[in-house]
Amino acid sequence: MKITFMGAGSTVFVRNVIGDCLCSEALRDSTFALYDIDGQRLEESRTILEAIQKAKGGYGKIECYLGVENRKEALRGANFVVNAIQVGLYDPCTIIDFEVPKKYGLRQTIGDTLGIGGIMRGLRTINVLKDFAADIEEVCPDAWFLNYTNPMAIVSGYMQRFTPVKTVGLCHSVQVCSEDLLTDIYMHDKVEGCRDFIAGINHMAWLLKIEDKDGNDLYPEIKARVDKYLADPEFDNKVRLDYIKNFGYYCTESSEHNAEYNMFYIKSKYPELIERYNIPLDEYPRRCIDGMAHWKREYEEILQSGVKDHKRSHEYASWIMESMVTNTPYQIGGNVLNKNHIITNLPAEACVEVPCLVNGNGINPTYVGALPVQCAAMNMTNINVQLLTIEAARTLKREHIYQAAMLDPHTGSELDIDTIKKMVDELIEAHGDYLPKYH
Repeated sequence: MKITFMGAGSTVFVRNVIGDCLCSEALRDSTFALYDIDGQRLEESRTILEAIQKAKGGYGKIECYLGVENRKEALRGANFVVNAIQVGLYDPCTIIDFEVPKKYGLRQTIGDTLGIGGIMRGLRTINVLKDFAADIEEVCPDAWFLNYTNPMAIVSGYMQRFTPVKTVGLCHSVQVCSEDLLTDIYMHDKVEGCRDFIAGINHMAWLLKIEDKDGNDLYPEIKARVDKYLADPEFDNKVRLDYIKNFGYYCTESSEHNAEYNMFYIKSKYPELIERYNIPLDEYPRRCIDGMAHWKREYEEILQSGVKDHKRSHEYASWIMESMVTNTPYQIGGNVLNKNHIITNLPAEACVEVPCLVNGNGINPTYVGALPVQCAAMNMTNINVQLLTIEAARTLKREHIYQAAMLDPHTGSELDIDTIKKMVDELIEAHGDYLPKYH
């Protein structure tokens, strides 16, 4: 069996996913093909994985493929393709995504999923994935494409609608949602055996049901605690608790992400909201800088002391592959096309995040039905942007980029249409060859 990892220079992540595969008897004898366009980072990943491989008994084979000219060989014959690329990296593209909008008075926190940053990131990522899809269709047409790259719904939605590649989008937030909430508000005693039901869209999937091990509804106690933590100046997870207060339900992704997915919290006319909700503006650039420095230190330590072992993580990828290979049922929160209206009050073209059963037949989404109307309405404000960004990538029409930005809740609430268009034009020019030519 062959497992190809695209963007293998994401060393911490490739260590988790491939390290997880080396923990699985069903996967550990695979050929692991690592692909990247950065030779130094690819070599760092090889070093780490060979150390894990040795610690785990020497199973499997690790191969490295550097550069676009070797991409097709990296993919050839693959059974699974894990995608974790970041087109344009922190420098220059993330810097551009934050600094250009800031000139127009538009502030962001993460900028990788929605907002103007998410739109631009989606466009440059799809520009590369079009070539990935063509190669996959040619050299490994039966492979499953496990996408971890953000913006999840935009990237996965494009692949699912406009390529023949079997694609599922995977995120970290579903499997930790309930535990994080209960831990945050000091309901630790309810974590063990907790049962939940989550559905919506990536980064804004709703915790529709949360029960303790005996089947008791935990929402009444959670809601009784909301005001206490919203009033606590030190508490960080306020946006999601505010969702509970105003929309009735908690959502999967962090408050710093969700602060920019709507028109409520980052408002130049209400600067006091930033402090009130503890919103970390420019958070993602800080994380990038800190992450690069941390990895440099960690890599030096690993070179000196070696890798002792790897404990299998909660990342979905290895569990999905194992489930398909062994035909053993496994449940995930997957990002899939809303075919046949899995969620009845969201459009069929949307990429939705719903419970899915995995087995030898692949990824099997479960029927959800209708979301609470206010939750569907919140999701639609994001889906509008996602669909228009995909349409821009498909048609190469600049007007659809304008429209995506105009309908983005945060951007549209802060800037007028002429300013939005001017900002988009400047971003397109600044990204240069990372984008195709839009007309």
